[in-house]
Amino acid sequence: MINIKEDKDLYVLNHSCAHLLAQAVKHLYPNAKFWVGPVIDDGFYYDIDLGDEVIKEEDLPKIEKEMKKIAKDGKRIVRHEISKKEALEMFKDDPYKLDLIENMDEGANVISCYTQGDFTDLCRGPHVESVKELKHFKLLKVSGAYWKGDANNKMLQRIYGVCFKTEEDLQEHLYLLEEAKKRDHKKLGKELDLFMMSEYGPGFPFFLHNGMIVRNELENFWYQEHTKEGYEFIKTPIMLNKELWELSGHWFNYRENMYTSEIDEKTFAIKPMNCPGGMLVYKNSLHSYKDLPLRVGELGQVHRHEASGALNGLFRVRTFTQDDAHIFMREDQIEEEVIRLINFIDRMYKVFGLTYDIELSTRPEEKYIGSIDIWNHSEKALEDACHKAGHDCKINPGDGAFYGPKLDFHIRDSLGRVWQCGTIQLDMNLPERFDLTYVDSDGSKKRPVMLHRVIYGSIERFIGILIEHYAGAFPLWLAPIQINIIPVNNEYHLEYAKELQEEFTKNHFRVKLDDRNEKLGYKMRESQTKKIPLTIVVGEEEMKNHCVSYREFGKQETITVSKEEFISQVSECIENKTYNL
Repeated sequence: MINIKEDKDLYVLNHSCAHLLAQAVKHLYPNAKFWVGPVIDDGFYYDIDLGDEVIKEEDLPKIEKEMKKIAKDGKRIVRHEISKKEALEMFKDDPYKLDLIENMDEGANVISCYTQGDFTDLCRGPHVESVKELKHFKLLKVSGAYWKGDANNKMLQRIYGVCFKTEEDLQEHLYLLEEAKKRDHKKLGKELDLFMMSEYGPGFPFFLHNGMIVRNELENFWYQEHTKEGYEFIKTPIMLNKELWELSGHWFNYRENMYTSEIDEKTFAIKPMNCPGGMLVYKNSLHSYKDLPLRVGELGQVHRHEASGALNGLFRVRTFTQDDAHIFMREDQIEEEVIRLINFIDRMYKVFGLTYDIELSTRPEEKYIGSIDIWNHSEKALEDACHKAGHDCKINPGDGAFYGPKLDFHIRDSLGRVWQCGTIQLDMNLPERFDLTYVDSDGSKKRPVMLHRVIYGSIERFIGILIEHYAGAFPLWLAPIQINIIPVNNEYHLEYAKELQEEFTKNHFRVKLDDRNEKLGYKMRESQTKKIPLTIVVGEEEMKNHCVSYREFGKQETITVSKEEFISQVSECIENKTYNL
């Protein structure tokens, strides 16, 4: 799915369509007043005060009809520049526009607005030349939104829409939106018994049995691959003294997002990040230049106080597990270690069928630590490593953390949606704050260079992404139930079905035996609904020949093989982590 904010032409098109929406609403609801109508990743919206009137979903076609009528009329969209005084007079009856004008920068003596026919709106622009270019649009939904996002303010009505250059592009986008609805991880998480949420813990997900299987498989895979890469593993406390967070800088920069408690008349904080604990582990022993690079991994649970309105299934939660690792190394090892790390991340993502782009975020204009020479050297090291690993990287100027530049991995799922997951961050701050050292070859103490890195990012969020990426149909190695065995008739075929179940279980396959007294067709359909990768039907032929007849999820073909061959195929598929047999 395309990101409309990142496409210049679509950005202008959608911004203009937001004005077209406002004009149509003004025609149909003359008392309407308008707040803002920005472009977002998947279209646009406009926040509207309609007084006592309410727009419902069934009203959207009426508004679309009026929008099409205005577009057909073909009025030009004309930009005007007026003084702040003139703007205040022009919008004197609109408290929302007056608020925008009053809060503009002190130096904003010239204000722009755009007129199309009988409608004028305050706006920086740019816009298309004429409303006749706005032909292929769709209003998607209506919801409530507090003015300025503040729950203490009035609730406005927010209408969402999207606009494209061609009807084909619009229909393709609408298809992908419908597909995304079907793949909604909150919906599938409930249907497949993966996780639940409770009003007793907003933002604190409960993983159910099936979800724990997926989670454990992901964690086991993580440990196996990191062991191959020479990582050591640690587990640091979930709550530590405030003094540590002051030393790390989190107390002054992140205090409002931290949960705290009093213990023995001292303030402790639940960790929002794993890094300070990792620093204490490094300082626990002496290190030689021969020990480096030292790769230390931790699946560490963190807590952050997110706003209630921002919570969203597994995508935005208040507690999650980061697959953190901190790599301590000499300066001359940066490039080699980053190349190795990029190749490692690439190998991990390929297992899930995820492609990605890499973005290099460089030194902020202000509020950064370290010399410009060090920043330039660090940025070049990351860029060179990226190229030598065979990848391009887009430069994102000024978006690095205050303590160092970073490489962000933006993965693409099966619908083409982009998610930021992996990151590699060079840190010039914590080694200094914690006085981390190693003994060099000449016996002197040196400061190590440090990398923060994650691959999954957050295990909870990564599971949410995978649910939607696979539409709930996990590959065989990840699936909570891998094989569903259905006897045609319990009276004749149940014994052989149980024999298969026992043998598959001995081979460590996750097996379900559906011996309910229900019709075969019903049980087959339910197996598909639960998205079980392999469904085995046990009948007379299978029992006589001691063979296996199976159907893969989403396919109509039934394949019959020997029991031994089936076990071999399934074992190989799980071992190689391929999607299916």
